[in-house]
Amino acid sequence: MRAAYDEIADWYETEFLPGSLPGDPLGVRRAVTEQLGPGPGRCLEVGCGTGVHAAQLRELGWSPVGVDLSAGMLRHASGRLPIARADATRLPLRTGSVDAAITVMAHTDMPGYPAVLREVSRVLRPGGRFVHIGVHPAFCGGFADRSDPAAVVVRTGYLDGYWTKASWTDRGSGTRSAPAIGRWPGC
Repeated sequence: MRAAYDEIADWYETEFLPGSLPGDPLGVRRAVTEQLGPGPGRCLEVGCGTGVHAAQLRELGWSPVGVDLSAGMLRHASGRLPIARADATRLPLRTGSVDAAITVMAHTDMPGYPAVLREVSRVLRPGGRFVHIGVHPAFCGGFADRSDPAAVVVRTGYLDGYWTKASWTDRGSGTRSAPAIGRWPGC
């Protein structure tokens, strides 16, 4: 099975990440630090992608482990943290086996997110922490036109229920995010 991010994994690692990480422009590092806080213990990153958050988790005292469906993304993550290729709705971990879990800007790529949350709850030890860092998909997909700094305009196509690479920009959806998903259940 080929996951949606397999075809963009190299671009994501070599072009998107280097341009999006300096200076923490979205406040993701700050949010991880503030919301997760210091370890110790094992911290599962659900939808870990290329493992870009592993170093920060270690800095906070956690022992990071990651799961993702994309073999392409995990190819880059393999040197950064222990990984498993898995569907987040069926995590390959024992009940109560992790001290904390995070998902960072990945929920819009998990159509069965309520089932993901149930699985995270299952693998967390009693009293464990779960941190969800993300934004509504209307503001992070290929349909979010951010050309006006005073407003975000959601263009036609956001509610279409299919995968697309269409974007409001002539450079494709990769200028703001990976391929956008249409409908987001529960929003």
